[in-house]
Amino acid sequence: MAVSEEQDFVKQITKMSVDFDKWYTDVVRKAELADYAPIAGTMVLRPLGTATWDAIRRAFDDLIAETGHENWIFPLLIPEDVFMKEAEHVQGFAPEVAWVTRGGKEDLAVPLVVRPTSETIIGTIVRKYIQSHRDLPLLTNQWANVVRWEMRTRLFLRSREFYWQEGHTFHATAAEAESEVLQILDDYREIAEDWLAVPVIPGRKTEVEKFAGAEFTTSIEGMMRDGLALQMGTSHYFGQNFSSAYDIGFTNRENRRELCYTTSWGISWRLIGGLVMAHGDDSGLVMPPRIAPVQAAIVPIFRDEAGREAVSRFLAPITAALKGRVRHRVDWRDNRPGDKYAHWEVRGVPFRVEAGPRDVEAGQVVVVDRLSREKRQVPAASLADWLVDELNAYHATLFERARKFHTEHTAHPQTKQEFRDFFENGNGFAWAAFCDRTECELELKDQLGGVTARNKPFRVEGGFPDRCVWCEQPATTVAVFARAY
Repeated sequence: MAVSEEQDFVKQITKMSVDFDKWYTDVVRKAELADYAPIAGTMVLRPLGTATWDAIRRAFDDLIAETGHENWIFPLLIPEDVFMKEAEHVQGFAPEVAWVTRGGKEDLAVPLVVRPTSETIIGTIVRKYIQSHRDLPLLTNQWANVVRWEMRTRLFLRSREFYWQEGHTFHATAAEAESEVLQILDDYREIAEDWLAVPVIPGRKTEVEKFAGAEFTTSIEGMMRDGLALQMGTSHYFGQNFSSAYDIGFTNRENRRELCYTTSWGISWRLIGGLVMAHGDDSGLVMPPRIAPVQAAIVPIFRDEAGREAVSRFLAPITAALKGRVRHRVDWRDNRPGDKYAHWEVRGVPFRVEAGPRDVEAGQVVVVDRLSREKRQVPAASLADWLVDELNAYHATLFERARKFHTEHTAHPQTKQEFRDFFENGNGFAWAAFCDRTECELELKDQLGGVTARNKPFRVEGGFPDRCVWCEQPATTVAVFARAY
């Protein structure tokens, strides 16, 4: 991600069909969601990206507040001895850890880890707040930045520093903790589908793909417009692994000491990359309306000062009616109308509202739909009500378009040859019978250029063979396979 002089401004958007990766980077930068930062592997979130992340944050905060979760702020730095206590977790993150070994002018007696995730420090801190079963469940969440020293980075999808939310919960029983894992995963599904308009597959990860230190991991998997999968959220059950390592216990109802059952779960700003890749087109971003910072861009059209004043008077009651109902922006910049149209189109604003002298005379506006490019004349007095209804319809249309693409790029291979042919001829999701053995999955991944089992879906429809699609040993599950970001 190092900056070069040639990258200071993206002059055009590469066509998706020509180079999907370049198209993605062009859209992110041209839409002014984010850009490269001077530190290799890092990025800066620009106002549109920040506002989009804030909208996702508000939506998820509302969901978890309903179930009693509370936001905390935990330290960024973790002492080495604290971090090293859970061996499997440490081994999983060791290649990505950034260390602080010097403070001011002195070498540190105990090196510090810049958090790659916070299970270790949160467990160490909250254990003093848990004494009795009456203190449980303890449901924490934080919105924070983390650092993972990635070698190959991409805007939003993989960077050395990124923002996310990470939830960490502590329970008296395994059943309660497992229920928490599934509830949060469904909350993630709701964010993806009901806010971002991206259909996803909820399921359980294989042993190869599960989180380091977890008993099991669940995920939601979305399909991007190049047929690759994007893991859009994960929720993990740790059992008593971390509680044992960090002595997180409580006195149960029988007055006996017992270890807590714990979970963790997270979504990151990669969701913004996901909405770009799931909905964008060759003209730029297509923003899902429920999280769009601007849902309607109003472009006044006038030739002189008298025309400007007339249009301004005309728009005053319109914007008053929109306030609190439709997020809107009136574009009074001294630019040509065509330049303004392009500005809002590349940023994916769902509706553009045009108002000129003829519209003032007719008491109407012209509304342009970002998805269909269709122009409609709408009475000014009813614009607010019309937009509220149309924004809901727009979400449904966007979701259905993504669902149709997902379906068209999904296969159900019955044999190894069909499975090979599917991935040798392109990308997509392959639902197939699977033995769920690590050695089988690793062999498959190696021979098919990075194809992995994304998850084992909770909901499976239709019949599948009783033999693994790859090794032909007895199948124990059905898995969704894909190449992934």
